[in-house]
Amino acid sequence: MDFRQLRYFVTVAEELSFSAAARRLHISQPPLSTQVKALEDELGTELLARNKRNVALTEAGRLFLDQARRALQHLERAGDVVRQAIRGEAGEIRIAFTASVPMFEAFPRLVQDFRGRHPAARADLIHMSTGQQLQALAEKSIDVGFLRPSTLFCPPPNIRVLRLWRDRLVAVLPAGHRLAAEQAPLPLAALSDDTFILFPRGLGCGLFEHVTVLASRAGFAPHVGQDAREGATIIGLVAAGMGISILPETYAKTGIPGVVYRPLETSDAASEILLAHRADDPSPLLARFFAMAAAGDGHAAA
Repeated sequence: MDFRQLRYFVTVAEELSFSAAARRLHISQPPLSTQVKALEDELGTELLARNKRNVALTEAGRLFLDQARRALQHLERAGDVVRQAIRGEAGEIRIAFTASVPMFEAFPRLVQDFRGRHPAARADLIHMSTGQQLQALAEKSIDVGFLRPSTLFCPPPNIRVLRLWRDRLVAVLPAGHRLAAEQAPLPLAALSDDTFILFPRGLGCGLFEHVTVLASRAGFAPHVGQDAREGATIIGLVAAGMGISILPETYAKTGIPGVVYRPLETSDAASEILLAHRADDPSPLLARFFAMAAAGDGHAAA
C-alpha cells in the first residue's frame, strides 16, 4: 500500500461515495475505484461494502480507517519536517564553545533567540578548546564553533570565520601581590619573575599561545608552575597564592574573592571570539544561525 491508496480510501470512507470522493480528489472515478480495490486485495479483505446506491464501511474498514488516518498524519508531519529542514527551520546544529564564551551576555541571548525562532530545530552545545574545535570542524563532528584563538591565528581556507566579540587579556594577581595596588597598566615584563598558572600547553587553547607570544615579545618565557583546564580553577589557585595568571577580563565576572585584575600595557592584549564553520557546509539551518550572529553589532566577516 502507498500514500495515494490510503488517501483515496480515507476520502471515500469520509464521503461514502466514490463519485463525491473523486470530485474532492480532482480525479476521475475509475482510477479511484481501481486503487481502493488494489488496497483491499493487498489486505485480503473488503473495506467498503458497495452496491449501485450505497457505500458503507465494513467492520474491517472502520478499524482500518482509524489507522489510515494516523498513518497519513504521520506522513504529513514527516513531510512538514523535511520542508522545514529545506528552509532551514528544522534539524540539528552542533555548537562548540570555549570556556569563557558563556560569560559574554550575547552568547546565551543568541542561543535563546535562535531556539525561540526555530522551535523545530535542535541546538546541541559542546564545551571544547579552540584547538579541539578546529579539529572537530575538520572531522565534521561539530557544525559551528566559538573560538578564542591566539593573535597568530590564520583560519584555513576551508573555514569561514566571523569576528564576534572582543575583550582584553589582564593580569590576574593575588590580592597581596606587590603590584596589586597599581592603577596604571602593567608592563608584562614586570611579571617576568612570577610563577604563572596557565591552561595546559597541549590543550589546544588559544589563550596559552596568546600569553606565550606576549611574554616572548616582552623578552621572557613565562615560568609555568601549574596548569589547570578551567579558568575558574586558575583564578582559585591565584587567590590561594600559587602564582599569577593572564586571562581575558571576562573572567572577572566569576566574582572569586582574593584576586585583582590589572590591565596590561600592550596593544597586543586584545582577544577576540570568532564564530567559525566549514565554508562548504550547505546546511540552511547553519546559514540561519550564522546570519543571526552576523546581525549583531561590533563584528565583521572574514
